[in-house]
Amino acid sequence: MRVLAVETSTLAGGVALLDGDRLVGEYLLDVRATHSERLMPAIDRLLADAGWAPGDLQGLAVAVGPGSFTGLRIGLSAIKGLALALAIPIAAVPTLDAMAAALPFAELPVCPVIDARKGEVYASLYRWDDDGMRREWDYLAVPPETLAARLIEPVVLVGDAAHLIATPYARLAPAHRRVSSPSAVGVLGLTRLAAGEAVSAADLVPIYLRPSEAELKRRVAAVN
Repeated sequence: MRVLAVETSTLAGGVALLDGDRLVGEYLLDVRATHSERLMPAIDRLLADAGWAPGDLQGLAVAVGPGSFTGLRIGLSAIKGLALALAIPIAAVPTLDAMAAALPFAELPVCPVIDARKGEVYASLYRWDDDGMRREWDYLAVPPETLAARLIEPVVLVGDAAHLIATPYARLAPAHRRVSSPSAVGVLGLTRLAAGEAVSAADLVPIYLRPSEAELKRRVAAVN
């Protein structure tokens, strides 16, 4: 199955093309440019470099958070538009799951940590065994010190906020493994599509662990 994967839930984002278990190409950039500026050009360029037309795509995968409210809206909107135009299925992939999946068969637990701003991080904990990867915690939005206190054994930390977790149990993954990978989103997306776990454009929603700034302002305005 030919799949386009999109990751816009963190500052480091990009796109990937997969043909079954083969990674055809990946575009990843960690710079302070908005995803609205670079997402569609990145998709167009990667498709052109691979020699694929949009009509060659058979499925889509997208990171659905938790993460940047604006980034998630941009990524999900683009995927919804493509799904409707091409009439192909979508796999919704939790961002933290994809980040942990980028370290397959890690001997230590893996804890992805994303900067949630406002003094908090998004995080969860994963462990690999003979049956694959399993998530052991709910998705969390907590202060870094709260997360550090929950870590009671050596863990591999990934993500853009991994450096904020001050604990002797922290083992920072190499820099190239700490960013959120669109190809990892694609791999998990392929698994979900093969299992019949596709979602429609209408049912594709982000994972928000707390209200956005816009939602908070609406609530305040409603009260006043």
